[in-house]
Amino acid sequence: MKSTLETLEDNRVKLSVEVDESEFDTAVNAAFKRIAKEVRMPGFRPGKAPRRLLEAQLGHQVGRDEALREAMPEYYTQAVIEHDVDVVGPPDINITGGQETGVVEFDAVVEVRPTVNAGGYDGLRIEIPSPSPSDEEIDEQLEQMRKHYAKFEVVERAAIDGDHVTIDIAGTHDEEEIPGLTTTDYDYEVGSGAVVAELDDHLRGASVGDELELDAEHPDPEEEAPISFAISVKEVKEAVLPELDDAWAAETSEFETIEELRADMVERLSGMRVAQARSAVQQNTAEALAALVLDEIPESMIDNEVNARIQDMVQRLQQQGMDVGAYLEAMGMTAESLAAEFREPAEQAVRVDLGLRSIAEAEGMNPDDEKLDEQLEVMAGMSGQSATELRERLAEVGQLSVLRADLGKQAAMEWLTENVELIDENGDPIDRAALEIPEEDAEGSADSADSTDLPDSPDSVDSTDSEEE
Repeated sequence: MKSTLETLEDNRVKLSVEVDESEFDTAVNAAFKRIAKEVRMPGFRPGKAPRRLLEAQLGHQVGRDEALREAMPEYYTQAVIEHDVDVVGPPDINITGGQETGVVEFDAVVEVRPTVNAGGYDGLRIEIPSPSPSDEEIDEQLEQMRKHYAKFEVVERAAIDGDHVTIDIAGTHDEEEIPGLTTTDYDYEVGSGAVVAELDDHLRGASVGDELELDAEHPDPEEEAPISFAISVKEVKEAVLPELDDAWAAETSEFETIEELRADMVERLSGMRVAQARSAVQQNTAEALAALVLDEIPESMIDNEVNARIQDMVQRLQQQGMDVGAYLEAMGMTAESLAAEFREPAEQAVRVDLGLRSIAEAEGMNPDDEKLDEQLEVMAGMSGQSATELRERLAEVGQLSVLRADLGKQAAMEWLTENVELIDENGDPIDRAALEIPEEDAEGSADSADSTDLPDSPDSVDSTDSEEE
């Protein structure tokens, strides 16, 4: 088989392939073997009729047509691998010769991954949550803890937000009692919105002995009639918060002083904030990079990514023993609405992928053969085969260039996250030292810290593009 490559406009290439008659005859012979299994010939068991008899009875063209249909994808795939074509869509194949006899010739026009411009990537500024909790946040944490240990005392005044009121409540719809909204001696916090907003509006300013009636919109939009409530206020209690002193800290925590308790809160909240900030660096950098890719994206790439996400979801549901159709019905979704929901993140993922490829190329981050061999050694050690065997296998299926691209994208993402300017919600710069994880915490997550995931990036060396199969 011989093939040539021609670059066309609009991110397309044309592969021109020639298959000599002797090579194609092997495909014709295989075609007749398949046909023999479907045709009964007197004196021969199914699948055992010789080719010459089948040709005599059915004609030579039957086998040639079958061979063209079955072997064409294989020849096309071989040409794609030979020329290292990064296809992103199915080919448009046109047979130009050899339909009846002689050398088989065909052209395959296919869309390829475009090269984009991610201008401005070296001056990105991204906003992330501050890794350091503010004094106000710590104060709020202590206040929530105080509220948890609050004591309630009966008061002879109208209820205000934060008070707990004891009420009898009866909820009805179309004059029928609603069991879940009917009870006596119900303890309710004014302002919590735990039932309906209208309830809080009526309880503010209410006193013991008040009888309240109110209507609230039914949560089911198909129900026109409102829910009616009858409320009896029986008691009003205010929260008495404990003093923030050493005695309270010793009584309610493992610490002897309020300063120690506060310091522990700072440490724990700081750990959470650092984790959130580090995650935001990765995600927000990817989003900022996607915004720099202003080129038009091929619809086929977005469709491929949507389909990949749907397949991933289906696989996860099946692994959990869930029926996909039942899941969609429970979520009030259809296959079409699910695909529509995936479309925006899929397009962003494609833009991130193209942006990272652009940076890797511009900064010379695509690995050379030496670095590629180092990665193959690592992968081979995990798979139990030699690096040479792994390289040959990946080359045979056209995945060696995918691995090279993945390593380049990973290097680009690492470089980008290390070089973006970081600011907090107030626009103040963030010192990267504040994002470091203490050594004792880092040891437990060393494996994950050593590798940088590509955020929502399509393509992986673990799978072969379906368009090439």
